[in-house]
Amino acid sequence: MADIIKLLPDHVANQIAAGEVVQRPASVVKELLENAIDAQATEIKLIIKDGGKSLIQVVDNGIGMSVTDARLSFERHATSKIEKAEDLFRLDTKGFRGEALASIAAIAHVEMLTKTDHDEVGTHLKIEGSKIVHQEVAVTPKGTSLTVKNLFFNIPARRNFLKSHQVELRHITDEFHRVALTHPNIEFHYYNNGSELFGLPKANHRQRIVHVFGSKTNQKLVPIHEETQVVKISGFINKPQFAKRSRGEQFFFVNHRFIRSPYLHHAVVAAFEGLIKSDTHPGYFIYLEVDPATIDINIHPTKTEVKFDDEQTLYAILRSCVKHSLGQFNIAPALDFEHDENMQTPYAYKNKTIVQPKVTVDAGFNPFVETNQKAPANRTYGKPNTQSWENLYVGLESKMGNQNPNDVYFESDTITGSIFENQKEEIESVATTFQLRRKYIVTTIKSGMVVIDQSRAHQRVLYEKFLRNSTIKEAVSQQLLFPLSLSFSKADMAILKDIQNNLTAIGFAFEEIQGESFQITGVPLMVAESEAGMVLDQLISDYQLEVDENSFSQADILSKTLAKTLSVKTGEVLDNESQLALVNDLFACKESRVSPFNKPIFVTITEDEIDKKFM
Repeated sequence: MADIIKLLPDHVANQIAAGEVVQRPASVVKELLENAIDAQATEIKLIIKDGGKSLIQVVDNGIGMSVTDARLSFERHATSKIEKAEDLFRLDTKGFRGEALASIAAIAHVEMLTKTDHDEVGTHLKIEGSKIVHQEVAVTPKGTSLTVKNLFFNIPARRNFLKSHQVELRHITDEFHRVALTHPNIEFHYYNNGSELFGLPKANHRQRIVHVFGSKTNQKLVPIHEETQVVKISGFINKPQFAKRSRGEQFFFVNHRFIRSPYLHHAVVAAFEGLIKSDTHPGYFIYLEVDPATIDINIHPTKTEVKFDDEQTLYAILRSCVKHSLGQFNIAPALDFEHDENMQTPYAYKNKTIVQPKVTVDAGFNPFVETNQKAPANRTYGKPNTQSWENLYVGLESKMGNQNPNDVYFESDTITGSIFENQKEEIESVATTFQLRRKYIVTTIKSGMVVIDQSRAHQRVLYEKFLRNSTIKEAVSQQLLFPLSLSFSKADMAILKDIQNNLTAIGFAFEEIQGESFQITGVPLMVAESEAGMVLDQLISDYQLEVDENSFSQADILSKTLAKTLSVKTGEVLDNESQLALVNDLFACKESRVSPFNKPIFVTITEDEIDKKFM
């Protein structure tokens, strides 16, 4: 029998390895930024074009590479981070596998410019599909500039599975945040299509968080700190009132490396128990420092999953640390009936010295001297004069003109549709409705009755209304007397710019969106001024979870979010007129059976089914 096992060529093996290391442009950004940090860079520039599909460039001022190192860095399992297996438990660098550059070079056009401090000239390399096509001496500053073009050019199937530019850019921004937040001592610059998205100077951890997520973040942060023999915990948690429905601002860092840990996340959520709603999530930026010998990060090529030797102890310490900070800064209420608040010393005055109070005495004061103080003559407390109220209506006839009352236009009657397409059973003209447990609306039809979920029914009515407005571009907006100022992070502001046209079509009116804040001059008729910020926050969180980015899906997502946020909730009391109007509006919809989230809206109970219950 002939031999059938063959050794794969290097370029084929590199493409197979690239499937694990490089999943999308954000994976390339992560690997290149970590290499720049390992190169002891103090300033890093990230340049992106077309969501990373056309261009990804990382420029640093690190130690650079010699000619031999530059050529060898693109070979598989070539690294300067470790030498033997035992070094895996003494890691103080980001990378250690030696697979990143080889995998990237196998599926893209890569260009490298690098130079060390003691060399007079640098090295220029060009690689396409693992093949070096150009190498020469070049004049370049100290450090390394690595450019990745045409990602997945030789794997068209993988390239077709990439999402739109906006989606890929958001993933790149997430990776940039994870790297920038854990290294505040490094200056970062992030450019997209020629414009600068982030310019982060050197700072401490709190300043870096504020620079990334906006100036309003500073008031949300509560510091945490705990140092034990097992772990050293530092960082910040968000106040409970700033908890969000989405899981955006949640970061764990272990030994200056971003990780994902549902187990530790549960510890933080447990500490917030009773302080936030069940459907919201707290924000946190927690930095853990443990002995490298007690964790294993060599689990997945992305290196975001780690294993701890003693997770139970770490869970208990983290939960206690968060609860202690919530209590220390008076975030969590304390029940102590014997506690005297007058004896409590504020933390700001803990280290201040005691100063004897000074008392001033008015020696000329005589309490027996009578003074004739008269009240101001122009101050009256009587009722206002209402005799001239007729003057308010003087001249009103001239403004009305000779308009005929018959010419005044009124809206037409509400259209009532049918419950079923095949059966023409319309709701009776004089329908009987009542509300059941503040959740369902029960109404009668000719063959029985219908039980309607009031929240889902209202969601369907609002969804079709907003979707129709966004499609026809004729939404009605109520103008605000005073513009409403709102602030968001730079990433959220970028999302608002993307969906601004759809928001305008629904009924929002904005002044120019720039920087970290903007003003709203108009809102849709169904949105109250006090709810505008909450609605936009929910729109951003739902939009971040969206996959497709065409205009129809944007309008669909916005309509669903507005319908879910503004609909009648379970527990709200509706009068008979509101119940009947909701029923009529529901069956006037194009699709009245299911909600926008594909859940049933109503059930019918026929008279025969009721009769069978009494047999």
